[in-house]
Amino acid sequence: MRIKFFFRRIRRRVRRKKTGQKEYLELKEKARVLVLSRLEYWNLHYKLTYGRVSVRNQVSRWGSCSSKGNLNFNYRIVNLSPKLVDYIIVHELCHRGQFNHSQKFWDLVGETMSNYFELQKELKKIRIS
Repeated sequence: MRIKFFFRRIRRRVRRKKTGQKEYLELKEKARVLVLSRLEYWNLHYKLTYGRVSVRNQVSRWGSCSSKGNLNFNYRIVNLSPKLVDYIIVHELCHRGQFNHSQKFWDLVGETMSNYFELQKELKKIRIS
């Protein structure tokens, strides 16, 4: 069991190194511009406060929201369709209103993304790394 886990970690490291540092930095900056513009757009509706916005090389998540209100996004978000980008941004932004995945949270997401369930399923099919 431990051996399988060890080799799985090695494979992940090898996959992650495929993107060169220069390409990563370029995509990261594109992602930052995209995320900030879409956050501003969607927050016209929600009017929620949030802290720092970070774009990172995350391995297993498209986005996250910390308990301090900081929003984090995967730099690979630039490779997704606009509807999926918007879904990720709305999803993380709505965590500022409801810091859970309760029905109230999904109702909040549903205010602007009525098809959030289909978008969620589509996003799960896409491999991050």
